[in-house]
Amino acid sequence: MTLSLEWIDERQEAASAEAQTEAWMALLERLLQHAGELEDVDTGIVSLTLTDDEGIRALNKQFRNLDKSTDVLSFPMRELIGDEPPVYTEDEYEAAEGEEEAWADEPEAGDPFAELLGDIVISVPRAVSQAQEYGHSVERELGFLFVHGFLHLLGYDHDAEDKERAMFARQEEVLAKAGLTR
Repeated sequence: MTLSLEWIDERQEAASAEAQTEAWMALLERLLQHAGELEDVDTGIVSLTLTDDEGIRALNKQFRNLDKSTDVLSFPMRELIGDEPPVYTEDEYEAAEGEEEAWADEPEAGDPFAELLGDIVISVPRAVSQAQEYGHSVERELGFLFVHGFLHLLGYDHDAEDKERAMFARQEEVLAKAGLTR
C-alpha cells in the first residue's frame, strides 16, 4: 500500500489549464510524500478538490455555517483516539463469498484496503491572490495550503499558540524539503 493523492478540478477553466494543473498535482504529490514521511504515514488516500471561491464558500457554509469563502478546507476521515490513529487489518475487510473474483476483474479499482485519510478543498483563485499578496509563487501558496490541509487530516490544529507553532513549523519543514521557501 502507498500514500496516494486523488484529485478533481471543479473550476470552469479546468480544461484550458490542464497542463498547469498536472504540474501542480506532481508538486502536491511530492509534498504529500514528504509530509507523509515526516509524519510516519506511508499508506492512505488523500482526496483533493480544486475549486473556485463560490465552490469553497458553499462548502464553508454547509459544513462550518460560515457564509464566506476561504482558502482551504479539510475534512478528516480518520477517527483519532488520543494521539494514536486507529489500526485496521485486512481481517476487518473480509470479502463476502464470491467477492474476491470481482476485485480480480478490476485491477484499476485501486487498493480496497487503503484508508481514506480525508478530503482537502482549495480555492485556486484565493491561492493565486494570496501568492501575490505574500510575494511568492502560486506553487508555494498551493503547496502551503495543501500541506496545511494534510496536517489537519492527521489531527494537527492551530487553535492554541503552542499547537499553531508546531503545525506551522511542520508545514515549513515539508515546504523547505521541496524547495518551496518564501
